[in-house]
Amino acid sequence: MRAKYHIYLTAEERRVVINSLIDLRNNLISQGMYTDLVDELLIRISKAKAKKIKIKGV
Repeated sequence: MRAKYHIYLTAEERRVVINSLIDLRNNLISQGMYTDLVDELLIRISKAKAKKIKIKGV
């Protein structure tokens, strides 16, 4: 059974993650390596629903 993890990102953090994955994918392509896992992550992040949550102050 796979464990599920949830991360909550702001729009800016999400953009940074996507850009980093694209850079990683481009590096792997230039090295002639497989990009299957990175492609899967990009698809999952791009299809993820945005969820608004309230953050309580400490």
